[in-house]
Amino acid sequence: MMTFLLWLLLFVVSWPLALLVLFLYPIIWLVLLPLRLLGIAVGSVFELLKAVLFLPARLLGGKPAAP
Repeated sequence: MMTFLLWLLLFVVSWPLALLVLFLYPIIWLVLLPLRLLGIAVGSVFELLKAVLFLPARLLGGKPAAP
């Protein structure tokens, strides 16, 4: 009987939580999208700076570093 009551409690608690997550996930994704784009842009700038800094060594015959 206790197991049945625990299952009922889980059902009552979890379905509103599941609906809330289902509703809020797209909103949170939209809010975080600019931060993701900013991260891509910052990573690209760092890769560009790395390429510019290592250009003289590559022109002088240095081998590119292994990834």
